[in-house]
Amino acid sequence: MRRLLAIALVALPTAAFVRGQEPPPAPAPASPAATAAPSQKNPWQYSLTVSGYLIENEDGFAQPVLMANRKWLHLEARYNYENFRTGSLWMGYNFSWGKTWQFEVTPMIGGVFGRTNGIAPGCEASLTWKKLNFSINNEYVFDTTSKSGNFYYNWPQVTYQLNSWLNFGGVAQRIKTFQTKLDVQRGFFVGLQHKELSFTTYVLNPGTSSTSVVLEAGWSF
Repeated sequence: MRRLLAIALVALPTAAFVRGQEPPPAPAPASPAATAAPSQKNPWQYSLTVSGYLIENEDGFAQPVLMANRKWLHLEARYNYENFRTGSLWMGYNFSWGKTWQFEVTPMIGGVFGRTNGIAPGCEASLTWKKLNFSINNEYVFDTTSKSGNFYYNWPQVTYQLNSWLNFGGVAQRIKTFQTKLDVQRGFFVGLQHKELSFTTYVLNPGTSSTSVVLEAGWSF
């Protein structure tokens, strides 16, 4: 599975979570970039994401995510992802198959603790054909303290790899909290990359009063 190390500066709205909890929106999935293949001496692949959120008229916050992969095993740790001052630990199984059409799927289960406490099933999936890639990250958080804290989140993304250093595409952010309407944000992104390094700019709800920008720098190893 392709994994990245990213350091991001992000501006995303959080109004959709005001009922019962205020989980920050999950960060944009890291842009496609070359991933260091595990060697015989070190079969593990690691990635660390540290996202810094800058939100107008609100306090900023940092959001670290640590991932480790070895063959079928996927491990992940997050903080400030499902909610502020909240951590989560995940375990999943990596599936991949296909040559012309390349499929990758990682079903996961996570435990959430902190300001929000609960259990969260999730899944990361992608389909690649030539220079075109479709991916989706999603999860559903079951808040064990209050049903009003339950929510579903997903981030679908379509990427076109123009050449070895440039990619672009479209994204959407979909959030559904307990007994509320589905909130959908749409946008686009442009990414630059060189070997294990990448830099991507995401724009959500362009041309509106709620435009959000995500600036993402990444490194995979």
